[in-house]
Formats: sequence, C-alpha cells, structure tokens
Amino acid sequence: MKKTATKTKSHLVNKHEDILKMIDPTHFRVAIFGSARIQNGDKVYKQVYEFAKKMGEKGIDLVTGGGSGLMEAANRGHEHGDKNNLAQSIGLTIQLNTEARNSYLELEKHFDKFSNRLDTFVSISHAVVIMPGGVGTCLEFFYVWQLIQVQHIYQIPIIMVGDQWKYLIDWIKKYPLKQKLLDKKDLENIYVAKTNKEALDIIKKTQQSYKFIGNDKLVLNMIKYGKNNGK
Repeated sequence: MKKTATKTKSHLVNKHEDILKMIDPTHFRVAIFGSARIQNGDKVYKQVYEFAKKMGEKGIDLVTGGGSGLMEAANRGHEHGDKNNLAQSIGLTIQLNTEARNSYLELEKHFDKFSNRLDTFVSISHAVVIMPGGVGTCLEFFYVWQLIQVQHIYQIPIIMVGDQWKYLIDWIKKYPLKQKLLDKKDLENIYVAKTNKEALDIIKKTQQSYKFIGNDKLVLNMIKYGKNNGK
C-alpha cells in the first residue's frame, strides 16, 4: 500500500479485508508492546514517543495494539517523525472497557480475540520491542518468545526496554534456565536495552540483516499466522 507525501486518513480494515494485503511487504516493520495505563506526562510515555519518532524518521513501519497509553505514544511519535509519509502506522485493536483507541493510526484492524490479534502481530513484524507494561505486555512477550523457541516463526529480536525487564530475565536465568527447563540458546534473541539508542541500534542491525534475507521468511510467518487475521 503506497503512501504519498500527504498524510492519509485512518483506514479501518473491515472483517472481510485481509490486512496482509494492505501493508507493503517490502517495508521493515517493528511491533511495540506496552501499557495502556501510562499516560501523557509520564517520562515513559515521552520515551516511547521519542523512540517511535526515530523509527518514523527512518521510514520504518510501526505496529501497536492501537490503544491508549504507550500505544498512543508510539503511534503519535511515529506520525510526527514520518514527515514524508513513507512508513505505515498500524493499530491492531481489541475492545476493552479500560482502554480507549488512539487517533494516530493510519491503518486499523479490529479483533474479537486476543489469539488472532497476537497471531497477526507475529505475522507482520520483523522485530518486537517490549516497553514497560503489565499482564497484557507480559503475555505478548511470552507468546512471541514461545513461537520463536518452538520454531513456529523465524527468529526475530525481542528488545526489552526498561528496568523492570532486567529482573524478569534474571529470574528466568535463576530458575527455569538453571533447572534446565529451557536452553541457553532460547535467550539468544532476547535483548535488554537500557536506553532508546541501544534498542534502535539493535533494530538498525536487524534491518540491515533483513535486506540480505529478503521477504521469504516473513512470508512463512504470514502463511502460518496470518490465516485468521480477519476474525
């Protein structure tokens, strides 16, 4: 889906449309997961805004859950960074009583089930960034990680930003890893970044590698996990 130099209005993909046909398959695409409870004015909101703005400046597509809080910060920052309108800002929304949609989406797809929504995330993303969050964010992290572990999707980086994730990874190493409930190699694609720059450096290296890999591996993810994206 080519974009012009003028910002497009948000397009809501109906349940009969295939979102995989609405995105540009040649674009590098990053998913950002994070809390809907962290609002504008918080330093983490600003951090996510600045992070996504940099991705917009570099013409990298963005995918979020399309809700409020850090999702809004990401889509908002991306819009402000993508001044030439070269990248897509995508929201995969779901109805929650505690979460409002944001107004910075260019392409929106609504889901009734979390499972189908998560499958669509992994089917179109080349990298995943985990910002501070609660139960939902943890679920998204473990879901993507498990699919990589069992080789249901090709290995993509999971970049965890924020102090809270260091302690989670420490716990994983101290208990499940030490008890041989997972392999050391399962942690190879997980990165804990202290700053936006560290996370962006990993994305840059991944994007450079993707140019050599081509589209074939992403297509495999789409075939496996894009089937139910309209439900």
